[in-house]
Amino acid sequence: MRIGGLASGMDIDQLVSDLMRTERLPLDKLNQQKQLLEWQRDDYREMNTLLKELDTFIFEGIDREGNLLSKTTVSSDDSVVTAIADSSASDISTEIEVLNLAKPATWISDGTANFMAGTNRTISLSVTNGDGTVSNNITVDISDTDTLDNVIKKLNDTKELDLNIFHDSETNKIVITSNEPGAQSQIMIDDAETEAFFQEIGFTAVAGAELGDTDGNGVIDGSDSPIKTSGEDAAFVINGLSTTRSSNDFNINGVAYTLKGESPGTTVSISTSTDTDKIVDTVVQFVAKYNEIIDTINGKLSESRNRDYPPLTSEQRQELSETEIELWDAQAKSGLIRNDSMLSSGLNQLRIDLYSPVSVDNGSIMLNDLGINTTKDYLENGKLEIDEFKLREKIAEDPEAVYELFNAEGSSHESKGLATRLRDTLSTTMEQIVEKAGNPLKTDEQFSIGKNLVSIDKQIDSFEDRLIQIEDRYWRQFTAMEQAIQRANEQSAYLLEQFGGGY
Repeated sequence: MRIGGLASGMDIDQLVSDLMRTERLPLDKLNQQKQLLEWQRDDYREMNTLLKELDTFIFEGIDREGNLLSKTTVSSDDSVVTAIADSSASDISTEIEVLNLAKPATWISDGTANFMAGTNRTISLSVTNGDGTVSNNITVDISDTDTLDNVIKKLNDTKELDLNIFHDSETNKIVITSNEPGAQSQIMIDDAETEAFFQEIGFTAVAGAELGDTDGNGVIDGSDSPIKTSGEDAAFVINGLSTTRSSNDFNINGVAYTLKGESPGTTVSISTSTDTDKIVDTVVQFVAKYNEIIDTINGKLSESRNRDYPPLTSEQRQELSETEIELWDAQAKSGLIRNDSMLSSGLNQLRIDLYSPVSVDNGSIMLNDLGINTTKDYLENGKLEIDEFKLREKIAEDPEAVYELFNAEGSSHESKGLATRLRDTLSTTMEQIVEKAGNPLKTDEQFSIGKNLVSIDKQIDSFEDRLIQIEDRYWRQFTAMEQAIQRANEQSAYLLEQFGGGY
C-alpha cells in the first residue's frame, strides 16, 4: 500500500518522481546509445542502397553489349522492308527486291457444314507449319453438348494447332487459316473419327488423307482449289542472290529483316552503322550516375559529428514541437558514419578500378582515351567529366575498343573490363556493410550492430527491472515515514486530549 503524503502533507508522488528521474539517467544513456546505433545502422543501409543502385545501373547500361555495340539501321522504303541490326552485325549496305511476301495456307469448306451434336468424341490432328516444323497427334475433346461455335472456339484455343478458324453463317462455309505463312503448311487427319468430323463440317473430300485433299493424291496442292489456297514462301533478291524464306521475318548475318510489301523491279536499300548517339548516351548516363552516387556517399563520410546534440529522451520529445524535434534529430544523426573505413576503402577501390588500364589483345586502353577524366577540383573526390567530342571520335574510330574497355573478359584485374571491376568492388563493399549493418532480411544476431543492439536491449530490460525495485523501495520508505508521522500525530492528539480533559 502506498500513502501519498496524507500525514506529512508532502507531495510524495513528486518526490519519488524527482528521485526516479535521477535514477533513470543511466537508462536514458542506454536508450540514447540504442538510438544512435539504429540511426547508424540505417545510414549504412542507405549507403548500401546507393551502391546497389549503381551496380544495377552498370548492369543495365555499360555492362550490356547491346548498349555499347548498338547499331542503327535505315531503310529507303519502310513500307517494303524494315531491318534491325544486332551488335554482331557489320556496317553494311544491302539491296533487296521483294518479289512476293510469305502467305499462310487457307482451307475453305464446300458449304455443306451440318455438325451433329450429341456425341462425345475426340479429334486428332497433326500440323506442319510453313517452315516444315511438325506437331503430331494434337487432340481436342468434343462433348455431346458442344455446338459448332463451341467446337470452333476449342480449335482456336488449342495453341499447338496455331490455326485461325471461323464459320461464315451466310455461306455456311468453314475457313481454316494457318497463323504461320509458308508453302509447307499442312493439316493432317490422324484417324477415322476425325475424318468423319471434318466431313460433317463441309470438308467432304478428305478421304482419310490431308485436310482439303480433294483429288485424293495425298497432298494438298494447287489442284485442290478452292478447298485450299496454298501458302507461299517469301521470295526476294538480296544483293543479287535470289532466295526464299518461309516467313516474312528472317535473320541474315546479325540483321533481322521484316518484309512488309512487294516491290518487283524495284530495290530497297538497307544500311547499318554504329549507333554513336546511343553509345554516347549510355556512357554519359553512367558517368552521371557514378558522380551522383559517390558525391552522396562522400557527403556522408565528411559530415561533422555534433556531439552537443544527443538523441532526445522520450520526456524531452514531449516538451518540444514536431519542427523542433525534426531539427534536433537532424543534428543528432549527423556524422554517424564519418570517415568510415569500409566506405572510404570501397570508393578508393572504385577509383583504382576506373583509372587503371584494361589489357586487350592489341595492347591496353584507358578511360581517358575516351575523353573521360577526373575533375581538376580535388574537393570533388574523384568525380568524372567527359569530353564528348573525343568520346564520339573514339566510338567512330573503334567501337569495339570502347566495348572492350568496359566489358573485356579476363581472370586478372588488369584484363577485366571496367564494368566487371566496378561490380566486383561494389559487391565486396556491400557484403562488408551487410556484415556490419545487416539488411531487412537479417535478424539482429546476424550482424555486428544488431548484436550490439541485442546487448543494449538486455541491459535496458535489466535496468528497468532494477528501477521498479528502486521505486518500490522509495515508496516503502516514504510509506513508513507517513505511517510513523501518522502514529506520532495520533499520540499527540491523544495527549492533548488527556491534558485538556483535566481542567
